[in-house]
Amino acid sequence: MSTGRRGAAWRVLVLLGLGVLSGCNRESSQAQQPQEKAPVVLGPDDVVRVEPRELESGPVLSGTLQARRAATMRAEVQGAVMEMVVEQGQKVKKGQLLARIEDASSQDQLIAARTAVRVARNGLRVARSEEERNRKLASAGVITRRDLERAELSRYQAQAQLSEAEARLALARQQVGRTRLRAPFAGVVSERHASAGDIVQPGTALYTVIDPTSLRLEASVPAAQLNTLKPGVEVDFSVAGYGDRSFEGRIEQINPAVDPGTGQVRIYVTLPNTEQALLTGLSAEGRVAALRREVPAVPVSAVDVRADPPTALRVKDGRVERVQVTLGMTDELERLVELRSGVQPGDVLLRASSGDLAEGTPVEVRLPERPQESGPGVGGAGAPPPAGSPPQQPMPR
Repeated sequence: MSTGRRGAAWRVLVLLGLGVLSGCNRESSQAQQPQEKAPVVLGPDDVVRVEPRELESGPVLSGTLQARRAATMRAEVQGAVMEMVVEQGQKVKKGQLLARIEDASSQDQLIAARTAVRVARNGLRVARSEEERNRKLASAGVITRRDLERAELSRYQAQAQLSEAEARLALARQQVGRTRLRAPFAGVVSERHASAGDIVQPGTALYTVIDPTSLRLEASVPAAQLNTLKPGVEVDFSVAGYGDRSFEGRIEQINPAVDPGTGQVRIYVTLPNTEQALLTGLSAEGRVAALRREVPAVPVSAVDVRADPPTALRVKDGRVERVQVTLGMTDELERLVELRSGVQPGDVLLRASSGDLAEGTPVEVRLPERPQESGPGVGGAGAPPPAGSPPQQPMPR
Protein backbone atom coordinates (compact mmCIF):
# COMPACT_ATOMS: atom_id res chain seq x y z
CA MET A 1 0.00 0.00 0.00
CA SER A 2 1.29 3.36 -0.93
CA THR A 3 1.90 6.12 1.53
CA GLY A 4 -0.98 8.26 0.07
CA ARG A 5 -3.53 5.49 0.51
CA ARG A 6 -2.47 4.84 4.13
CA GLY A 7 -2.88 8.55 4.98
CA ALA A 8 -6.39 8.66 3.53
CA ALA A 9 -7.43 5.59 5.54
CA TRP A 10 -6.16 7.17 8.73
CA ARG A 11 -8.13 10.30 8.07
CA VAL A 12 -11.35 8.30 7.62
CA LEU A 13 -10.77 6.44 10.88
CA VAL A 14 -10.16 9.67 12.76
CA LEU A 15 -13.37 11.24 11.42
CA LEU A 16 -15.37 8.16 12.38
CA GLY A 17 -13.95 8.26 15.90
CA LEU A 18 -14.78 11.92 16.33
CA GLY A 19 -18.39 11.26 15.25
CA VAL A 20 -18.78 8.45 17.75
CA LEU A 21 -17.34 10.60 20.56
CA SER A 22 -19.67 13.49 19.65
CA GLY A 23 -22.74 11.22 19.82
CA CYS A 24 -21.70 9.84 23.21
CA ASN A 25 -21.18 13.33 24.59
CA ARG A 26 -24.63 14.36 23.34
CA GLU A 27 -26.31 11.36 24.94
CA SER A 28 -24.42 11.98 28.20
CA SER A 29 -25.50 15.63 28.19
CA GLN A 30 -29.15 14.72 27.65
CA ALA A 31 -29.03 12.15 30.43
CA GLN A 32 -27.65 14.71 32.87
CA GLN A 33 -30.43 17.30 32.21
CA PRO A 34 -33.44 16.95 34.64
CA GLN A 35 -36.71 15.98 32.96
CA GLU A 36 -39.65 18.48 33.18
CA LYS A 37 -42.39 17.33 35.59
CA ALA A 38 -45.77 16.52 34.12
CA PRO A 39 -48.28 19.31 34.85
CA VAL A 40 -50.95 18.76 37.50
CA VAL A 41 -54.39 18.67 35.88
CA LEU A 42 -56.96 20.93 37.58
CA GLY A 43 -60.68 20.84 36.88
CA PRO A 44 -63.54 23.29 37.53
CA ASP A 45 -63.85 22.09 41.14
CA ASP A 46 -60.21 22.98 41.85
CA VAL A 47 -60.08 26.57 40.63
CA VAL A 48 -62.19 29.71 40.68
CA ARG A 49 -62.06 32.87 38.61
CA VAL A 50 -61.96 36.36 40.08
CA GLU A 51 -65.08 38.06 38.77
CA PRO A 52 -67.59 40.73 39.85
CA ARG A 53 -70.20 39.35 42.22
CA GLU A 54 -72.94 40.96 44.27
CA LEU A 55 -71.99 40.78 47.95
CA GLU A 56 -74.21 41.58 50.89
CA SER A 57 -73.00 42.37 54.36
CA GLY A 58 -75.03 42.29 57.56
CA PRO A 59 -75.76 40.17 60.64
CA VAL A 60 -76.58 36.54 59.82
CA LEU A 61 -79.68 35.11 61.50
CA SER A 62 -80.59 31.46 61.91
CA GLY A 63 -83.33 29.63 63.71
CA THR A 64 -86.57 27.69 63.34
CA LEU A 65 -89.71 29.11 61.79
CA GLN A 66 -92.66 29.28 64.17
CA ALA A 67 -96.22 30.46 63.72
CA ARG A 68 -96.59 34.09 64.78
CA ARG A 69 -99.95 33.21 66.33
CA ALA A 70 -100.48 29.82 68.00
CA ALA A 71 -102.70 28.50 70.79
CA THR A 72 -102.75 25.23 72.70
CA MET A 73 -106.35 24.38 73.53
CA ARG A 74 -106.65 22.72 76.95
CA ALA A 75 -109.48 21.09 78.87
CA GLU A 76 -111.15 23.38 81.41
CA VAL A 77 -113.18 20.70 83.17
CA GLN A 78 -112.65 17.16 84.34
CA GLY A 79 -114.33 14.33 82.47
CA ALA A 80 -114.24 11.92 79.58
CA VAL A 81 -113.66 13.17 76.04
CA MET A 82 -116.89 12.44 74.19
CA GLU A 83 -115.82 13.59 70.72
CA MET A 84 -112.75 14.91 68.88
CA VAL A 85 -114.32 16.69 65.95
CA VAL A 86 -111.35 17.74 63.77
CA GLU A 87 -108.15 16.00 62.73
CA GLN A 88 -104.54 17.13 62.60
CA GLY A 89 -103.80 19.30 59.55
CA GLN A 90 -107.44 20.34 59.11
CA LYS A 91 -108.35 23.98 58.57
CA VAL A 92 -110.77 25.51 61.08
CA LYS A 93 -112.76 28.72 61.37
CA LYS A 94 -112.94 30.99 64.37
CA GLY A 95 -115.40 29.57 66.91
CA GLN A 96 -115.62 26.16 65.22
CA LEU A 97 -116.23 23.22 67.57
CA LEU A 98 -113.08 21.15 68.09
CA ALA A 99 -113.91 18.71 70.91
CA ARG A 100 -116.64 17.89 73.40
CA ILE A 101 -116.16 16.67 76.99
CA GLU A 102 -118.75 14.82 79.06
CA ASP A 103 -121.22 17.38 80.46
CA ALA A 104 -123.94 15.39 82.27
CA SER A 105 -123.29 16.98 85.67
CA SER A 106 -122.92 20.42 84.09
CA GLN A 107 -126.26 20.02 82.33
CA ASP A 108 -127.90 19.06 85.64
CA GLN A 109 -126.47 22.17 87.28
CA LEU A 110 -127.73 24.25 84.36
CA ILE A 111 -131.28 22.87 84.72
CA ALA A 112 -131.25 23.53 88.48
CA ALA A 113 -129.99 27.07 87.92
CA ARG A 114 -132.73 27.81 85.39
CA THR A 115 -135.37 26.53 87.82
CA ALA A 116 -133.95 28.69 90.61
CA VAL A 117 -134.15 31.74 88.36
CA ARG A 118 -137.83 31.08 87.56
CA VAL A 119 -138.65 30.67 91.27
CA ALA A 120 -136.78 33.85 92.18
CA ARG A 121 -138.58 35.84 89.46
CA ASN A 122 -141.96 34.67 90.72
CA GLY A 123 -140.95 35.57 94.29
CA LEU A 124 -139.89 39.03 93.18
CA ARG A 125 -143.19 39.54 91.33
CA VAL A 126 -145.14 38.64 94.46
CA ALA A 127 -142.94 40.88 96.66
CA ARG A 128 -143.48 43.84 94.33
CA SER A 129 -147.24 43.35 94.33
CA GLU A 130 -147.29 43.12 98.13
CA GLU A 131 -145.18 46.28 98.42
CA GLU A 132 -147.49 48.20 96.08
CA ARG A 133 -150.59 47.12 98.01
CA ASN A 134 -149.06 48.05 101.37
CA ARG A 135 -148.05 51.46 100.02
CA LYS A 136 -151.68 52.20 99.10
CA LEU A 137 -152.90 50.98 102.47
CA ALA A 138 -150.29 53.09 104.27
CA SER A 139 -151.39 56.15 102.28
CA ALA A 140 -155.00 55.51 103.39
CA GLY A 141 -153.91 55.09 107.00
CA VAL A 142 -155.07 51.48 107.17
CA ILE A 143 -151.58 50.11 108.05
CA THR A 144 -148.61 51.66 109.76
CA ARG A 145 -145.39 52.86 108.17
CA ARG A 146 -143.59 49.94 109.74
CA ASP A 147 -145.73 47.43 107.81
CA LEU A 148 -144.81 49.21 104.57
CA GLU A 149 -141.10 49.03 105.38
CA ARG A 150 -141.43 45.28 105.95
CA ALA A 151 -142.97 44.90 102.49
CA GLU A 152 -140.14 46.94 100.95
CA LEU A 153 -137.58 44.74 102.71
CA SER A 154 -139.25 41.62 101.35
CA ARG A 155 -139.04 43.06 97.84
CA TYR A 156 -135.28 43.83 98.30
CA GLN A 157 -134.67 40.27 99.49
CA ALA A 158 -136.58 38.79 96.54
CA GLN A 159 -134.59 40.95 94.12
CA ALA A 160 -131.31 39.82 95.71
CA GLN A 161 -132.38 36.18 95.45
CA LEU A 162 -133.13 36.67 91.75
CA SER A 163 -129.69 38.27 91.16
CA GLU A 164 -128.01 35.36 92.92
CA ALA A 165 -130.01 32.80 90.90
CA GLU A 166 -129.13 34.59 87.63
CA ALA A 167 -125.44 34.57 88.59
CA ARG A 168 -125.60 30.83 89.26
CA LEU A 169 -127.32 30.34 85.91
CA ALA A 170 -124.54 32.28 84.12
CA LEU A 171 -121.93 30.17 85.93
CA ALA A 172 -123.73 26.96 84.95
CA ARG A 173 -123.82 28.09 81.33
CA GLN A 174 -120.12 28.85 81.44
CA GLN A 175 -119.48 25.42 82.91
CA VAL A 176 -121.37 23.81 80.06
CA GLY A 177 -119.47 26.01 77.61
CA ARG A 178 -116.19 24.79 79.05
CA THR A 179 -117.09 21.26 77.95
CA ARG A 180 -117.05 22.52 74.35
CA LEU A 181 -113.62 23.32 72.91
CA ARG A 182 -113.74 25.91 70.11
CA ALA A 183 -111.12 27.40 67.78
CA PRO A 184 -109.87 30.80 69.05
CA PHE A 185 -109.10 32.01 65.50
CA ALA A 186 -109.09 30.82 61.91
CA GLY A 187 -106.13 28.58 61.24
CA VAL A 188 -104.91 24.99 60.99
CA VAL A 189 -104.83 22.23 63.60
CA SER A 190 -101.13 21.43 63.92
CA GLU A 191 -101.34 18.93 66.81
CA ARG A 192 -103.97 16.63 68.25
CA HIS A 193 -103.07 15.53 71.77
CA ALA A 194 -106.02 13.34 72.83
CA SER A 195 -108.62 10.88 71.57
CA ALA A 196 -112.27 10.17 72.26
CA GLY A 197 -112.64 8.26 75.52
CA ASP A 198 -109.65 9.80 77.27
CA ILE A 199 -110.22 11.02 80.82
CA VAL A 200 -108.85 14.54 81.07
CA GLN A 201 -108.18 16.96 83.89
CA PRO A 202 -108.32 20.76 83.76
CA GLY A 203 -105.20 21.87 81.87
CA THR A 204 -104.83 18.74 79.70
CA ALA A 205 -103.79 19.70 76.15
CA LEU A 206 -106.24 18.62 73.45
CA TYR A 207 -105.36 20.60 70.31
CA THR A 208 -102.80 23.09 69.03
CA VAL A 209 -104.10 25.60 66.49
CA ILE A 210 -101.78 27.87 64.48
CA ASP A 211 -102.22 30.68 61.99
CA PRO A 212 -99.94 29.70 59.07
CA THR A 213 -100.39 32.96 57.15
CA SER A 214 -97.68 34.70 59.19
CA LEU A 215 -94.49 33.11 60.52
CA ARG A 216 -91.87 34.37 62.93
CA LEU A 217 -88.18 33.70 63.38
CA GLU A 218 -86.47 34.35 66.70
CA ALA A 219 -82.71 34.83 66.48
CA SER A 220 -79.83 36.39 68.41
CA VAL A 221 -77.23 38.83 67.11
CA PRO A 222 -74.16 40.34 68.81
CA ALA A 223 -74.88 43.60 70.56
CA ALA A 224 -72.05 45.22 68.55
CA GLN A 225 -74.17 44.88 65.37
CA LEU A 226 -77.22 46.69 66.73
CA ASN A 227 -76.35 49.80 64.74
CA THR A 228 -77.53 47.99 61.58
CA LEU A 229 -80.80 46.78 63.12
CA LYS A 230 -84.11 48.52 63.59
CA PRO A 231 -87.78 47.53 63.20
CA GLY A 232 -88.83 47.37 59.57
CA VAL A 233 -85.39 46.50 58.15
CA GLU A 234 -85.56 43.89 55.37
CA VAL A 235 -84.18 40.39 55.98
CA ASP A 236 -83.49 37.92 53.14
CA PHE A 237 -84.01 34.25 54.00
CA SER A 238 -83.20 30.83 52.63
CA VAL A 239 -85.19 27.92 54.04
CA ALA A 240 -84.11 24.30 54.26
CA GLY A 241 -85.82 22.20 51.62
CA TYR A 242 -86.48 25.08 49.18
CA GLY A 243 -83.16 25.12 47.31
CA ASP A 244 -82.04 28.53 46.03
CA ARG A 245 -85.46 30.11 46.53
CA SER A 246 -85.29 33.19 48.74
CA PHE A 247 -87.89 34.69 51.06
CA GLU A 248 -88.22 38.19 52.44
CA GLY A 249 -89.09 39.18 55.99
CA ARG A 250 -88.80 42.24 58.18
CA ILE A 251 -87.63 42.88 61.72
CA GLU A 252 -90.71 43.27 63.90
CA GLN A 253 -89.23 43.70 67.37
CA ILE A 254 -85.85 44.01 69.07
CA ASN A 255 -85.51 42.88 72.66
CA PRO A 256 -84.53 45.92 74.75
CA ALA A 257 -82.25 43.84 77.01
CA VAL A 258 -78.88 42.23 76.22
CA ASP A 259 -78.23 38.70 77.45
CA PRO A 260 -75.41 39.19 79.97
CA GLY A 261 -74.16 35.62 79.46
CA THR A 262 -73.77 35.76 75.67
CA GLY A 263 -73.67 39.50 74.95
CA GLN A 264 -76.34 39.01 72.28
CA VAL A 265 -79.72 40.57 71.65
CA ARG A 266 -82.88 38.70 70.74
CA ILE A 267 -84.71 39.91 67.63
CA TYR A 268 -88.00 38.82 66.10
CA VAL A 269 -88.52 38.70 62.33
CA THR A 270 -91.89 38.19 60.63
CA LEU A 271 -92.29 36.42 57.29
CA PRO A 272 -95.58 36.80 55.39
CA ASN A 273 -96.86 33.39 54.35
CA THR A 274 -100.21 34.19 52.73
CA GLU A 275 -99.69 31.48 50.10
CA GLN A 276 -98.70 29.06 52.89
CA ALA A 277 -95.62 27.94 50.95
CA LEU A 278 -93.58 27.68 54.16
CA LEU A 279 -94.13 25.26 57.03
CA THR A 280 -93.52 25.77 60.72
CA GLY A 281 -90.57 23.93 62.21
CA LEU A 282 -88.29 24.42 59.19
CA SER A 283 -84.81 25.77 59.80
CA ALA A 284 -84.12 29.12 58.16
CA GLU A 285 -81.02 31.22 57.64
CA GLY A 286 -81.20 34.88 56.78
CA ARG A 287 -79.21 38.06 56.67
CA VAL A 288 -80.06 41.65 57.40
CA ALA A 289 -79.50 43.53 54.13
CA ALA A 290 -77.38 46.30 55.62
CA LEU A 291 -74.90 46.76 52.70
CA ARG A 292 -74.97 45.50 49.11
CA ARG A 293 -72.24 46.04 46.46
CA GLU A 294 -70.91 44.42 43.28
CA VAL A 295 -67.16 43.85 43.65
CA PRO A 296 -64.46 41.40 42.44
CA ALA A 297 -64.83 38.43 44.75
CA VAL A 298 -64.08 34.73 45.19
CA PRO A 299 -65.13 32.06 47.67
CA VAL A 300 -63.40 32.32 51.03
CA SER A 301 -61.86 28.88 50.39
CA ALA A 302 -59.63 30.41 47.69
CA VAL A 303 -57.85 32.73 50.17
CA ASP A 304 -55.46 31.84 52.97
CA VAL A 305 -56.77 34.19 55.64
CA ARG A 306 -54.37 32.75 58.23
CA ALA A 307 -51.43 34.44 56.56
CA ASP A 308 -50.55 38.03 57.38
CA PRO A 309 -51.23 39.58 54.95
CA PRO A 310 -53.68 37.11 53.34
CA THR A 311 -52.45 35.25 50.26
CA ALA A 312 -53.87 33.28 47.35
CA LEU A 313 -52.47 30.79 44.84
CA ARG A 314 -52.83 32.08 41.29
CA VAL A 315 -52.35 30.20 38.02
CA LYS A 316 -50.18 32.25 35.64
CA ASP A 317 -48.35 31.06 32.53
CA GLY A 318 -49.16 27.47 33.45
CA ARG A 319 -47.57 27.61 36.90
CA VAL A 320 -48.66 28.25 40.46
CA GLU A 321 -47.62 31.45 42.15
CA ARG A 322 -48.50 32.87 45.58
CA VAL A 323 -49.70 36.47 45.66
CA GLN A 324 -50.62 38.77 48.52
CA VAL A 325 -54.18 40.10 48.43
CA THR A 326 -56.12 42.79 50.24
CA LEU A 327 -59.56 41.74 51.46
CA GLY A 328 -62.70 43.85 51.59
CA MET A 329 -66.26 43.06 52.65
CA THR A 330 -67.29 39.50 53.38
CA ASP A 331 -70.59 37.86 52.52
CA GLU A 332 -70.91 35.42 55.40
CA LEU A 333 -74.05 33.77 54.07
CA GLU A 334 -72.66 33.05 50.59
CA ARG A 335 -69.10 32.55 51.91
CA LEU A 336 -67.64 35.09 49.46
CA VAL A 337 -64.91 37.68 50.07
CA GLU A 338 -63.97 40.83 48.18
CA LEU A 339 -60.43 41.08 46.73
CA ARG A 340 -59.40 44.73 46.55
CA SER A 341 -55.81 44.29 45.33
CA GLY A 342 -53.23 41.66 44.39
CA VAL A 343 -55.27 40.08 41.61
CA GLN A 344 -57.29 41.24 38.63
CA PRO A 345 -60.73 40.22 37.35
CA GLY A 346 -60.26 37.14 35.17
CA ASP A 347 -57.36 35.69 37.22
CA VAL A 348 -57.69 32.02 38.12
CA LEU A 349 -57.12 31.07 41.76
CA LEU A 350 -56.79 27.66 43.38
CA ARG A 351 -59.42 26.49 45.84
CA ALA A 352 -58.48 24.80 49.08
CA SER A 353 -59.80 21.52 47.61
CA SER A 354 -57.05 21.49 44.96
CA GLY A 355 -54.48 20.45 47.55
CA ASP A 356 -51.29 22.06 48.79
CA LEU A 357 -49.46 22.82 45.56
CA ALA A 358 -46.09 24.49 45.91
CA GLU A 359 -45.14 27.65 44.05
CA GLY A 360 -43.80 26.95 40.59
CA THR A 361 -45.73 23.72 40.17
CA PRO A 362 -46.74 23.31 36.51
CA VAL A 363 -50.50 22.96 36.15
CA GLU A 364 -52.98 22.46 33.37
CA VAL A 365 -56.43 23.93 33.91
CA ARG A 366 -59.19 22.12 32.08
CA LEU A 367 -62.40 24.10 32.04
CA PRO A 368 -65.70 23.60 30.20
CA GLU A 369 -65.85 25.35 26.87
CA ARG A 370 -67.62 28.69 26.82
CA PRO A 371 -70.52 28.88 24.33
CA GLN A 372 -69.66 30.84 21.21
CA GLU A 373 -71.15 34.33 21.03
CA SER A 374 -72.06 35.92 17.70
CA GLY A 375 -70.90 39.34 16.69
CA PRO A 376 -67.49 41.04 16.48
CA GLY A 377 -65.90 43.08 19.16
CA VAL A 378 -63.86 42.65 22.30
CA GLY A 379 -64.70 39.41 24.03
CA GLY A 380 -66.85 38.25 21.09
CA ALA A 381 -66.53 35.07 19.09
CA GLY A 382 -63.04 34.59 17.78
CA ALA A 383 -61.47 37.06 20.19
CA PRO A 384 -58.25 35.44 21.48
CA PRO A 385 -57.63 35.44 25.23
CA PRO A 386 -54.89 37.69 26.61
CA ALA A 387 -51.39 36.32 26.34
CA GLY A 388 -50.44 34.05 29.21
CA SER A 389 -53.97 33.89 30.63
CA PRO A 390 -56.10 30.75 30.82
CA PRO A 391 -59.18 30.37 28.61
CA GLN A 392 -62.06 32.60 29.72
CA GLN A 393 -64.69 29.99 30.56
CA PRO A 394 -67.43 30.50 33.16
CA MET A 395 -66.39 29.26 36.56
CA PRO A 396 -68.57 27.77 39.25
CA ARG A 397 -69.08 29.82 42.38
